[in-house]
Amino acid sequence: MAIISFIVVMLIPMKGLSYPGHAAIALLIFAIIMWASETVHLAVTSLIILFIQPIIGVESFDAAVVGFANPIIFLMIGGFIIAEAIRKSGLATRLTYSMLNKFGTSPDRGLFVAVFSTGILSAWIENVVAFAMLLPIIKEIIPLMGVNDPENGKSNFAKAMVLGASYGSLAGGFGTEIGTAPNLMAAAYTQISFANWMIFGFPLAIIMMIVIWKLLGKLFKPEVKGIMGGMDTISNKIDSLGPMTKVEKISLTILLFTIFLWVTTTWTGLNSYSIALIGAVLFFTFKVIDWRDAQTGVDWGLIIFFGGALSLGAALLNTGAAKWLINDIVRLLGSDPSTLLIILVLMIIAVVITQVMSNIALSAILVPLSVTLAQAQELSIGTYAVPVAIACSLSFMLPMADPTVAMAYGTGYVKIKEILKAGIPLVIIGVVLTIIILLSPLAKPALG
Repeated sequence: MAIISFIVVMLIPMKGLSYPGHAAIALLIFAIIMWASETVHLAVTSLIILFIQPIIGVESFDAAVVGFANPIIFLMIGGFIIAEAIRKSGLATRLTYSMLNKFGTSPDRGLFVAVFSTGILSAWIENVVAFAMLLPIIKEIIPLMGVNDPENGKSNFAKAMVLGASYGSLAGGFGTEIGTAPNLMAAAYTQISFANWMIFGFPLAIIMMIVIWKLLGKLFKPEVKGIMGGMDTISNKIDSLGPMTKVEKISLTILLFTIFLWVTTTWTGLNSYSIALIGAVLFFTFKVIDWRDAQTGVDWGLIIFFGGALSLGAALLNTGAAKWLINDIVRLLGSDPSTLLIILVLMIIAVVITQVMSNIALSAILVPLSVTLAQAQELSIGTYAVPVAIACSLSFMLPMADPTVAMAYGTGYVKIKEILKAGIPLVIIGVVLTIIILLSPLAKPALG
C-alpha cells in the first residue's frame, strides 16, 4: 500500500510545485502508511526516510539528516535522562505515594493526577519535560493499582494514564504564550501580552484537560478498582520509606534547580533544550546515575523515529511542498470567505500537517500568513494567528506528531490504533472549543 500510494501520488500532476516538493509529498504519504500500519518498527521507517530522500531527489543525505540536529531531539534525550535519574534515586516512588496520599487511590483520581499534573506544569515549561518528569511517577502508580505487565498493551488503565499525561501536557501548553513554540510565534507576530493570552488560553487549557480526563476514562474503562488496602496501604508505604536519603535530596535539588531554569528562561536567556542537558549532566556529575543507566533509560529507537519525522517535515518545508499545499487550499476558499470559514480551514490544515511535521516549522509558515489575512480583512491581528498556533499543538493523533505522544507509545502500553481512537475526537473537540472561546466577547479584545 505504501509503495503503490507513493507511485500514484508521483503520477498525479501538481502544477506550480517543483519535482523535489512533489516527491516530498509522495514520501509523506508513504511514511504515514508505514508508521500507521507498523509494518516495521517506527524507527526503521525513519531510517528509510533518510536514505530514500537523496535517491528520489528530495534532499541530499546531508540535508536529510539535519532533522537529527533539531533541538527537540536533545530536549527528549535530556528529559529521558532526568526521568531515569528521578526513578533510580527513589524520588519518583516517594513523590508517587505523596501524590496518591493527597488525591486518593481510585483509578479516576489517578487519571486526574496524570492529566492535570503534566498540564499545569506544561503551561510554564516544555511539555516534553513535564511529561518526562511525571512518567516515572505514572509508571509507579500503574502497578500499585494491580496492573501486571502493562507493556503487553492489555491494560486500559495503563493506556489512559500514559495518554492522559501526554495529552494533558499538550492541553496545558495552550494556557500561556510560553506554553508552546507556536504560541510564542503567534505572540511575536501579534504582540499579544502575556496576561491577554491567559484570558483565553487558560480557560481553553482547563476545559481541554477536563475533557481529556473524562474522555479517556470512558474510552479506556479501567479494569482495576483501586489500590488494595486503599489509604492504609499508602500510609504504611510512606512510613516504610522513612526519611529522604542523601541521593533523593540531591535529586530533588537538581530537579528543582532545573525547573527554576526552565521557568526563568526569559530572564536568563537560556533555552529549554540546553537546560534539559544541564539537568541531565548534573545528575551524572553528582553520581545519581551513570552512563549505563542512560543507555537503558533513553529510548534510542524513539529518538531515531522522531529524528526521521523531523527530517520529513524539514523536507516538506525546504522544497516548498508545505507552502504549496497551504496556498492552494486557501485559494480554493474564493475571494470573500467568512471569518469563521477561514479560521476553520486554517485550523484543519494546521491539525493535519502537524501530525507529521514539526509544529515550530509549521507555525513559522502559517502564523505570518494568518496575520497577513487578518490585516487584509481589517480584523484583529490575532483573529487567525492565535487559533492556528493552538491548532499546531493539537498533536493528539499519531506518535510522530509530538515527542510526548511518541514517548507514551514508547512505553508499550498503547498501540497506534488506540492513540488514533482517543486522538481523533480530542482534535475535533479541541478545534470546536478553540473557535467558541476565541470568538467569545471575552476573548475578542485580547486578540489585539
